[in-house]
Amino acid sequence: MRVLLVEDEQQISKLVKATLEAEGFLVDVAEDGERGAALGQSKDYDLIILDINLPKRSGVEVCQEIRAAGKKTPIIVLSVKSETAIKVKMLDSGADDYVPKPFCVNELKARVRALMRRPKEISSDVLRVSDLVVDTKKQIVQRGNEDIDLTRKEFMLLCYLLRNRGTVVSRGMIMEHVWGMDADPFSNTVATHIMSLRRKIERSGKKTLIRTVLGRGYRL
Repeated sequence: MRVLLVEDEQQISKLVKATLEAEGFLVDVAEDGERGAALGQSKDYDLIILDINLPKRSGVEVCQEIRAAGKKTPIIVLSVKSETAIKVKMLDSGADDYVPKPFCVNELKARVRALMRRPKEISSDVLRVSDLVVDTKKQIVQRGNEDIDLTRKEFMLLCYLLRNRGTVVSRGMIMEHVWGMDADPFSNTVATHIMSLRRKIERSGKKTLIRTVLGRGYRL
């Protein structure tokens, strides 16, 4: 799952990024409001974590612009401003939750999990297709009664395919949602990871789960 963190304080940014990555999220960071607004409007994120006091554009403006663009991405606001009027303004601008600084990392993780459960397509921690079962919270993968060990990227790739099952996802879409903005667009890493994932989850005599759609991408 992909998160946009809009935060100009490097210490907080590093802490939140490391915390979410340890939970299996892919995190893009924007250090000012202008960049955050542009990414929030042009990219498809599962969650946005947004500071209020930002260079170039305020968190209120960023939130309003993202909502004006038709994006319904859940937004959690982080801010030292705890006044009720500020909270009300952010919530009225389209934010879904508000966490005052300083904050407890465990509380932030709990709030993230709560927001992630809201959309119908990701309402469960357990994803299934055929006899393949993935527990995204416990990070357990099984086919039948057999446990399957995956690398972090293989796990993220499988979860992305599961959340889009039945839909053809292009190599570019996979690169954007599993590897992020800094990925090399000319790399063959997607094909390599698909091949590795197939070796681990496909079984002789069982239904083939990952199919290549020539010239378009992959479909689970």
